[in-house]
Amino acid sequence: MIELMHVTKNFSEVIGVQDLNLRIEQGEIFGLVGPDGAGKTTTIRLMLGLLKNFTGKITVLGTENIERIKGRFGYVPQKFSLYQDLSVLENIELIGALYGVKNSEIQEKTEKILTFTGLWEFRHRLSGNLSGGMKQKLALAAGLMHKPEVFFLDEPTTGVDPVARREFWQLLYELNKTGMTIVVATPYMDEAELCHRVALMKDGSLVSCATPNQLIENYPYKILSLETPMKDERVLGDLLKLIVLDINSFGEKYHLIVKDDKVVKKAIQDTLVNHKIAINRLEETTPCLEDVFVAIAHMGGDK
Repeated sequence: MIELMHVTKNFSEVIGVQDLNLRIEQGEIFGLVGPDGAGKTTTIRLMLGLLKNFTGKITVLGTENIERIKGRFGYVPQKFSLYQDLSVLENIELIGALYGVKNSEIQEKTEKILTFTGLWEFRHRLSGNLSGGMKQKLALAAGLMHKPEVFFLDEPTTGVDPVARREFWQLLYELNKTGMTIVVATPYMDEAELCHRVALMKDGSLVSCATPNQLIENYPYKILSLETPMKDERVLGDLLKLIVLDINSFGEKYHLIVKDDKVVKKAIQDTLVNHKIAINRLEETTPCLEDVFVAIAHMGGDK
C-alpha cells in the first residue's frame, strides 16, 4: 500500500526524517509513535505528497506520482481546519462539494456519515461551539465524504478527553473493518497499543517497527514495580542511580528499569531502608509499550 525507501527530508539545518524505510500494508492500522520532533508529522506529509525536495523513494497505492492519487486519501491534521463559523452540516456539505460529490449524493452521504460519527443531532451547531472531541469527529467525518482508501491522521486526539478518545478510536476500528488503511501519528501509548503495527521514531529516524506485542517481547530490560509513599522521583533517582538504569513514574507506582532484577532487588531494598523510605511493594512486572517508548525516548534505546 505504502512504501518509503531511504527517504531523507531536511529543513535547512533541521533534520525532518533521516534514511527512513517503512512499508505499510493494505488494511492495516499503522501507528507512528515518538516524542516531539521525532518526525511523525514530516513522515505523514511526505506520504501525502505535501513535501517536496526529499531524497529516496516513496510509492503510495503503487505509484510515485502521489499528486495523481490524492483524491484517494483522507487526512485529519493536528489542528482543526474546518470553518468555525459554519455549522456541522454546512461544513460537511461544503467538503462534499469540494471533493466533487454529486449534489444528489451529498445529502444522503452527509446524513450517513454524521450518524456514523454521532454528530447528526448536532448538525445545526456552529463548528466553533463544538467540544474538542466533537471537532475531531467532524474532521473525521469531513475526510470520509469521498470514501478514501487510505486515511492519514496526525495526532487526532491530542487535547481530547479520554472518553472522546475512546469513542474516536471505536470509529477508526469500524472504518478499518471496511478494509480502509489507516495511518495515525499519536503520542499516546494506549492508542499505539491499538494499532496493528507501530513505528517507533526518534530524531527523524526509525528505531523499531513491529506489532505492539513484538516490541514488548523484545524489550531488553527487566522492570521492577515499586510502590512507596515517597513522591519525589528525583530523590529516588539520586538514591538508586548506581543500581538502576532508569526510573519512571506511573501514578502511585514507579517502574525501575534494571538489567537483572534478582541481583539488584536486594540492593534497592537495602538502599531505601537505609534512607528510611518505606516500601509497600517491590516486585517484577511485565513491561508495557510505554516502557518501550520511554527506553527509546529517554534512554536512547541502545543501552
